[in-house]
Amino acid sequence: MSGAADVERVYAAMEEAAGLLDVTCARDKIYPLLTTFQDTLTEGVVVFSMASGRHSTELDFSISVPPSHGDPYATVLEKGLFPATGHPIDDLLADTRKQLPISLFAIDGEVTGGFKKTYAFFPTDDMPGVAQLSAIPSMPKALAENAELFARYGLDKVQMTSMDYKKRQVNLYFSNLNRKYLEPESVLALVRELGLHIPNEQGLEFCKRAFSVYPTLSWDTGKIDRLCFAVITTDPTRVPSQDPADIEKFRNYATKAPYAYVGEKRTLVYGLTLAPEEEYYKLGAYYHITDVQRRLLKAFDSLED
Repeated sequence: MSGAADVERVYAAMEEAAGLLDVTCARDKIYPLLTTFQDTLTEGVVVFSMASGRHSTELDFSISVPPSHGDPYATVLEKGLFPATGHPIDDLLADTRKQLPISLFAIDGEVTGGFKKTYAFFPTDDMPGVAQLSAIPSMPKALAENAELFARYGLDKVQMTSMDYKKRQVNLYFSNLNRKYLEPESVLALVRELGLHIPNEQGLEFCKRAFSVYPTLSWDTGKIDRLCFAVITTDPTRVPSQDPADIEKFRNYATKAPYAYVGEKRTLVYGLTLAPEEEYYKLGAYYHITDVQRRLLKAFDSLED
């Protein structure tokens, strides 16, 4: 299939996913981005993600980019698809690349607003710890300031980082989690120490199944802005909400979102996000997957409730 045909196919799937949420895609903002990375659309990962509450008016998309394509943020800037921010976040992906091995990149955007993020994935057998990431010159000082707290809750090895250029924030996706730190007592202690919304019993049960925990950091404060627990599954009923409208909306999306790996169940990643004054839920439905997601599903989707 040609690159142009891949662009049209992925864009059509994106429109289908957005239509499930009554969201309209901005073709003029998305098509140039897909075209720029069209060579990555056949073999890589593609995810379409929704959220609840005040975040429900958007659909996000993520596309993996092989290291051979170079720094995706530099490409986006060069193509004029996003303006440089003039902020230290502009340098973070390049600085990370200089100091650590990167196995994969990804870009992320909104279907109504276009590009917003990049991701840097680290080799699974060589994931950096907090100390290595804190040494990156453009990393927010909040990471080093919270190093002791992360260590107390078993958060060290980082599977990937993401840089949100619109919000000027960074996420660190902790992996290789010790399950004891996902037990309710530990989660409650962590959340209280961070001053975030306290999850209910259903939320705490959800956290026990997490394969990744990711805090949100910024350059403006030493505090953790948000904390998200991510669960990978094929179950369309995993959203940790008690609101019937949420439950139905997420179930509908989880069972109807387009996907290209015929003969397999949809790969779904749910998120429980805790902020100081609220909690909300996310759901990423994978349109393309690789063996990485298949291995994660095998490891985590069979966890006992």
